[in-house]
Amino acid sequence: MSDFRKQALDYHAYPTPGKISIELSKPAETSKDLALAYSPGVAEPVRAIAENPDDVYRYTAKGNMVAVISNGTAILGLGNLGPMASKPVMEGKALLFKRFAGLDAIDIEVTHRTTQDFINTVANIADSFGGVNLEDIKAPECFEIEEALIERCDVPIFHDDQHGTAIVTAAGLLNALEIQGKSLRKAQIVCLGAGAAAIACMELLIKCGAQREHIYMLDSKGVIHTRRDDLNPYKALFANNTDKRTLEDVITEADVFVGVSGPNLLAPEALKLMADKPVIFACSNPDPEIKPELANAVRDDIIMATGRSDYPNQVNNVLCFPFIFRGALDVRARAINDEMKIAAVEAIRQLAKEPVPEAVLKAAGVDKLEFGTDYIIPKPLDPRLKTRVAKAVAEAAVASGAARIDLPKNYMQE
Repeated sequence: MSDFRKQALDYHAYPTPGKISIELSKPAETSKDLALAYSPGVAEPVRAIAENPDDVYRYTAKGNMVAVISNGTAILGLGNLGPMASKPVMEGKALLFKRFAGLDAIDIEVTHRTTQDFINTVANIADSFGGVNLEDIKAPECFEIEEALIERCDVPIFHDDQHGTAIVTAAGLLNALEIQGKSLRKAQIVCLGAGAAAIACMELLIKCGAQREHIYMLDSKGVIHTRRDDLNPYKALFANNTDKRTLEDVITEADVFVGVSGPNLLAPEALKLMADKPVIFACSNPDPEIKPELANAVRDDIIMATGRSDYPNQVNNVLCFPFIFRGALDVRARAINDEMKIAAVEAIRQLAKEPVPEAVLKAAGVDKLEFGTDYIIPKPLDPRLKTRVAKAVAEAAVASGAARIDLPKNYMQE
C-alpha cells in the first residue's frame, strides 16, 4: 500500500469513521430543555409552520441545510461504482460546504431502477432542505434529472459537476483572454469532451458572449457535426455543419482549448497549430490533457490552467459552489438561475485582479500572487470568496426575482 493511499484511508477511518457529524444548536441539559426541544414544546413551532409555511425557516435548520445527493454513476474519474462507493465523496462535499460557507450538509445516496425513480425520490424529499446539490451523476441522465427537478422543486437544484465547473472555467477563461488581448465573442474554441461538464461549460460561455458557431466540440468519435446520427439532444446543440473531423482539423488557429476528457489527449504537435497567444484549460484529473511543463516547452505564449493544485491556475469548484448556495439560501431563492451563475463568474474573475492578502499567500505557500499569466483565478483558501461570491449571487437572485426575501441588512460586509 502506498503511503498516500494509507494516509487517505486512515484519514477517513480514524478516530471516527467518516468526515461529518451532527451537532446540537440548542441546550439539552435539563428537563426543561428537553420539554422545549421535544414534547410538549415542539408542538408550538409545528402549529406556527402549519399556519405559515415560511416559518419553517424561522424555527428549523432548513435555511442553512443542503442535501448532497448522488447515485454513484460517475464518481470522480472512477466511473459507475454505485451509491455506497460515492458516499466518501458526498461526505467530502458536505465537509467543504461547512468549511467554506458555514452551511450544514447531509449526504444522501440513492439506489434506483430508472431515472424517473431517482427524480421522484429527490423531488419528494427536496423541500426538507434549503437547496439540493446533485453530484457524480453520469451524462446524459444528469441533464434530464436536473431539468425535471428544477421544474418540480421549490428550492435551488444545482448539479455542481456541470455548473460549478462551468462557472470557474468561465471566470478563468475570461481573465486569460483579457490578458492575451482577445475577446470571448471572437474566440475560436475547441472543447475536447462532450459530457456534463463540457456541455455546461460551453453553454455558460455562450451566455457570457461566446458564439455557438465558433465552438467545436469533440467526443470519443471525433468532431460533433451535423451529419452524425448518433448524437443525444445535448450533444446535437453543438453539431457544426463542417467537414472537419479530427482534433488537428479544428484546433488549427483556435484561440481556446478546453479539455474535460482524459489524460494526454492533446499532443504537443496539435498545440503548435493553435493561434498566437492561446488559452489552454486542460482540466482532466488527476492527469491533464497535456502537462503544463510539456505545453510550456512547446510554446512560450500560452496561458494554461488545470484541475490540479500543484500547478498555477487551478480550476477548482470549491471557488464557487459553497458560496453560490450561501447566497441562494440567504435570500431563500427558489432556483439558481443564469443571472446568479453569471454574477458568480464576474465576482470570481474580479477578485483575481485585486491585491492578495498576506494570509492567502501564506496559505497558498507562495511569496507573491499578481493578476497575470500564472494567476487568473483566486486561490480556494481566499476568505474573500465567501463575501464576494455569496453577495453577488444573493443580489442577482433578488434582482432576477428568484429570491423570496430581500438581502439581509449589512449582508456580507467585509
